Amino acid sequence: MVKPEEQTPATQVVPPPAPMTEGAKAAAAPAAQPVAETQAKEQNVAQETPQQGGAAQPALEGALQKIYFNFDSADLSSEARTTLSKNADLLAKQQGVSVRIEGNCDERGSDEYNLALGERRAKAARDYLVNLGVKAERISVISYGEEKPVDQGHDEAAWAKNRRDEFVIVK
Repeated sequence: MVKPEEQTPATQVVPPPAPMTEGAKAAAAPAAQPVAETQAKEQNVAQETPQQGGAAQPALEGALQKIYFNFDSADLSSEARTTLSKNADLLAKQQGVSVRIEGNCDERGSDEYNLALGERRAKAARDYLVNLGVKAERISVISYGEEKPVDQGHDEAAWAKNRRDEFVIVK
């Protein structure tokens, strides 16, 4: 009689998978084909998109940070200036890249007033970047006023998120 501690566990033999038949290979191939085609199409679209900055663009994608403003103001806070300094450093490393500064406002105020305020905000950021050494020719500005809120809420927390400048790579 064999004692339980002397027993060795039984090993389980699993047979290898059966080789694929030509029919099975053909059935599996179309599933892989669209993925490759989709990736190729995405790469072509990415190369044709005007917002791409070549090899430099991926390095800056998401790296340029937004800045925020106080109510009814285009004045740059110390926090906004710090963020702009970081953005200027990133842009200095990528001389072939241009940026569009998009000025945004909260929903309070008339459309006309908010468009003007958004433009003042974008220009304030542009002027600060130029003073830090970024060439003015590399920067364009646009105002969206209250048309592109990031938060649809109707309270101070939402409005504070919407009073911003965003930085978009254009080439």
